[in-house]
Amino acid sequence: MIRVSHLSKAFDERPVLRDVSLEVREGETLAVIGRSGSGKSVLLKHLLRLLVPDEGTVEVDGQDLATLSYGELRHVRQQFGVLFQGGALFDSLSVADNIAFPLRTFTRASDADIRDRVDECLRLVRLEDVGVKRPSEISGGMQKRAALARAVALEPRYLLYDEPTSGLDPQTARAIDELIKDLSDELNVTSVVITHDMYSALDVADRIVFLHQGEVRWSGTPGELRVASDPVLLDFVRAGEYRIEA
Repeated sequence: MIRVSHLSKAFDERPVLRDVSLEVREGETLAVIGRSGSGKSVLLKHLLRLLVPDEGTVEVDGQDLATLSYGELRHVRQQFGVLFQGGALFDSLSVADNIAFPLRTFTRASDADIRDRVDECLRLVRLEDVGVKRPSEISGGMQKRAALARAVALEPRYLLYDEPTSGLDPQTARAIDELIKDLSDELNVTSVVITHDMYSALDVADRIVFLHQGEVRWSGTPGELRVASDPVLLDFVRAGEYRIEA
C-alpha cells in the first residue's frame, strides 16, 4: 500500500502541493485527475522519491521513503514500473533490447532467461512480432505498449502511469485503457494513473482523486463521480467534453 500524508511541496516559494493526503490500496487502480499545473506529476515523482517533500510523508509498504538509505530506496524503486508520458524508449535499441534493459541492469539473469522474459512481456502487451524493430519504426500506440512492456519486465508490485493516453487517437487510447485493466488483473499489481482523460479515468479506475490548485478537492469511485455535485469538479469534467450519465 502507498500512503501519502499531509504532503506539501513548493518551487521558488510557489506552492504546488498543499497538504495532500491519500492512500492507494493493495491491488486497486487509483486515477489522479486535474488540470495542467494542479500538481499531478509532482505527486507522482514523490511516490518514487524523485522529489523530497517540504512537509509530510510518503510511505510504501509502511516504509517512510525519506528515512531510507540509498540501497533501501533502490530496492523500493525496483518494486515500481513506470510508463512515462512520452514512452522514453531508447531509439538506438530495438524494442526487445529496450525491454531487456532493466533486466540486464538490475538482475543477473542469463541471456536465455532474459529472452524468455522479453518474449513474455511482448505477449502481455500484444506486440509479439515487433521485438526486432526500432521504436521509430512503430506507431505511437505501439510505442506506448512497448514502454509498458519494459515497465513490467521486473515484475513490479506497483505500476505508475503518467498520462498513458496522451497524444493518442481515441481508438488507440481506449486500447491502452483495456491493456491497463488487463495487466491489473493478470499481474495483480497496484496502479496509479495520472490523467486528464475522463474516459480513461472512469474506465480503468477503482477510485478517483481530483487535484485542484494542489489540493485534494474530491475523491470517490467512478460511480460516485457520476452523481457528484462539486461545481469545480463538474467544470473540469465538462471541459474534457465528457458527459456524465447517471
